[in-house]
Amino acid sequence: MKMVNEVMAYCPKCDKHTLHSVKLYAKKPETTFNIGKRRAERKRLGYVGKVKGAATAIKAGKRQKAILKCKECGYSIERVYGGRTKKKLEIKAR
Repeated sequence: MKMVNEVMAYCPKCDKHTLHSVKLYAKKPETTFNIGKRRAERKRLGYVGKVKGAATAIKAGKRQKAILKCKECGYSIERVYGGRTKKKLEIKAR
């Protein structure tokens, strides 16, 4: 799915439609210190494989997320495009 690098969108901070720059959302790598990771490691002590079972549901595709940043005030909002889709979000110049 192709997306332009600048869009007019509503900014809740400015309370009007302004020009926003579009950037792809990139998830940061998880830290090894979060509670879920620590709990799973503790549960897995002494075992070779997984303790909990595999996921039963197969996701149809990922949600494509973009970050819109207001050019006037710098406020950032997240926007999900297309629900679950197999198409990747791609930013193109105008």
